[in-house]
Amino acid sequence: MTKDGKKAWELPDVGSLPTANGPQIDTSVPHSARVYDYYLGGKDHFPADREMAERAARSWPAVRVAVRENRAFLGRAVRYLVREAGVTQFLDIGAGLPSAGNVHEIAQAEDPAARVVYVDNDPIVLAHARSLLVGTPEGRTAYMDSDLRDPDRILGDPVTRRTLDFDRPIALIMVATLHFIVDAEQPCAIVGKLMEALPSGSYFASSHVTPEFDPEGVGGLVRAYNNSGIAGQARTKQEFTEMAFAGLELVDPGVTLVSEWHPDSDGERPSADQVNWFGGVARKP
Repeated sequence: MTKDGKKAWELPDVGSLPTANGPQIDTSVPHSARVYDYYLGGKDHFPADREMAERAARSWPAVRVAVRENRAFLGRAVRYLVREAGVTQFLDIGAGLPSAGNVHEIAQAEDPAARVVYVDNDPIVLAHARSLLVGTPEGRTAYMDSDLRDPDRILGDPVTRRTLDFDRPIALIMVATLHFIVDAEQPCAIVGKLMEALPSGSYFASSHVTPEFDPEGVGGLVRAYNNSGIAGQARTKQEFTEMAFAGLELVDPGVTLVSEWHPDSDGERPSADQVNWFGGVARKP
């Protein structure tokens, strides 16, 4: 415990914090990356994030199970892309805070020369960029402070162009990201513009919360996010598939619960109404 009674892992409870490069972190309002970090058992969150997360969890008590399953899906998807598809370049948009099994760690464990660009718009993620940037000497890992609603900026940024070779396949990663883009913000157009810029043989890995198996619980979680200023929208399997993978070739088993996508074992897995999260990986012809 610290002198003010806080646990040692808790970040200070202040109105705002400056990052190393100057931007202010507004700790009085929750942010999706920090709420996700809280659900994963991380330490980079503030009281507003924790309070909102607990309100949402009261509606959907299994949300922590779902988040863990989604994180595991990310790891399996990245390993598949390196091992089976031979992709060694990754553009991870909505990367979030450093946690166990970051994309560059998984990819570079398979191929030390793998290259990763992380994109997020939370200043606290920028403040933790050093953690993200530790990769292998053979590979490259870079971070960009940007919003996925601005695909032109992401694609044209010197960080992206210096790190990734657009003449070779690139895997676009948007895991647990698209449900924060409501229909009015044209998520189909955003995904389409990003994939259009990538060469043939590139891949898209994505996941999305669904209301199909627990509409009341997931609906309450979405309302808790929206009421806290974090816009979000749960979508059905069909809606997610049409939005994310139109014109792409889905990898077997297609769009499925994240817990069912290339599982590591045949052991017992959470029920559908605990997971409530679809995922898939697809190739650009």
